[in-house]
Amino acid sequence: MLPSPSRRPRAHVGLLAAALLGLLVGLLPAFTAPAAADDPSPAPRPTAAGTFRNPLNTGPDPFMTHWKGNYYLTATQGDSIRMWRSPSLGTLLTADPVTVWTDSDPSRNRNIWAPEFYRFGDRWYLYYTADDGVDEHHRLYVLESEGDDPAGPYRFKAKLAPPNHADDFAIDAGILQLGGRLYLAYSGINQYQHNGINIAPMSNPYTVSGDAVAIDAAGGCPEVREGPEFLYRGGRVWMTYSTCDTGKPDYQVWMMSMPLDADPLVPGNWRQHQGPVFSRADDRGVFGPGHHAFFKSPDGTEDWIVYHAKTTSVNTYSNRTTRAQKFTWRADGSPDFGRPLALGATQDLPSGDPGSGNYWINDDGRSSGPGGVTYTGAWNSGTGCATQCFWSDDHWSDRAGATATFTFTGTRIALLSVKDTGNGYAGISVDGGPEQRVDFHGPIRVGEAVQYVSPRLPYGEHTLRVRVTGERNSQSGASFVSVDRAEVYVN
Repeated sequence: MLPSPSRRPRAHVGLLAAALLGLLVGLLPAFTAPAAADDPSPAPRPTAAGTFRNPLNTGPDPFMTHWKGNYYLTATQGDSIRMWRSPSLGTLLTADPVTVWTDSDPSRNRNIWAPEFYRFGDRWYLYYTADDGVDEHHRLYVLESEGDDPAGPYRFKAKLAPPNHADDFAIDAGILQLGGRLYLAYSGINQYQHNGINIAPMSNPYTVSGDAVAIDAAGGCPEVREGPEFLYRGGRVWMTYSTCDTGKPDYQVWMMSMPLDADPLVPGNWRQHQGPVFSRADDRGVFGPGHHAFFKSPDGTEDWIVYHAKTTSVNTYSNRTTRAQKFTWRADGSPDFGRPLALGATQDLPSGDPGSGNYWINDDGRSSGPGGVTYTGAWNSGTGCATQCFWSDDHWSDRAGATATFTFTGTRIALLSVKDTGNGYAGISVDGGPEQRVDFHGPIRVGEAVQYVSPRLPYGEHTLRVRVTGERNSQSGASFVSVDRAEVYVN
């Protein structure tokens, strides 16, 4: 969620495990396919790699599902609702967004947050939060698809407001499905928090049919309970939710549960699980993990969590990126989310994912596919960025004219590196074409961030050149340009 100043109080550490993992990966052969003897043209593409690396998207508050061969992802965009669609988890970052909703009604066309979409019958229902520019005026709304496609088109269906909170602040709708009935769970005003968990009955996907009840949910901090989501297993329904202000590094996930045959509108039926179930991992450079959702692997055999997190311990709403990782289940039937993985950690793709063929190129020239990086001019290199960087190292320079040139074989490349208060402008060009001016500056230092994504290219060998301009914006203290990881796409 975005900040509300009037209401919501919204480094360098070594990572031996990640470094060892990176070293092991670096010793593996490049993920390339041998050329077919009877087909010398076109050049062979790397085989569909069975791994991926976060982030999946540069936005916060993600929601995702897999449907008919594609992952569908939404995230908070502010002025509209956009959706990204991709057959592989590994290619979501470079998928072209589809704008599925904008609104001309001034009472609900600003600060559009936290969209979620569910299929009921042969229609999709998209739930979201919006206001008129005043945070306290946030309310819940639902759209209905015109056909059976998560990406729409959609039409406005209804405002969602329990009778006892007819005109009260409300955000973060999540739908509880239990015993053939639907319930609206959301974060809003109650006797426990301004942003507290409430649950109300629904008579259909777009109609609230009764008063909301307040749930006294614990959270390790007083101010926020938001983003309720649900899992069903072991004879219980598990309600997870995010606590503390999302700008804080201690934003985290807590959990309650209830028997599947109990009434969710009776607060006493919910049992509190003590302590966070998913929280910051300083040794991995992960802060404020939360506002999450769940999805299944394409073959339905694995459970995954999608969430946003940051690479800085500073209290900030910027640079929250979408990430995903697999989770498992304990013997007592409760979910085990483990610890959030470092940004850039290599993970196996979900079971049944067709693969992306993606590979990485590290700033030191090592690569899991064809290509590498060369430098001209004066560059510094080292491991001072630790967990904030891929493989705990990066290159940086403020010498005008210095260049870093990646060679790669594929269709697209993304450049990731640290944003910092002393960073300046880079001139970035592809295949010797015109330069694009990219500002690497950040008002606070944050770890690995997406700095640039190339346009789509014909499959083949290409170059990406990063040139230090020696220039900076008026807020920056210097003109450094940093280089960390390139992610190469082949499809």
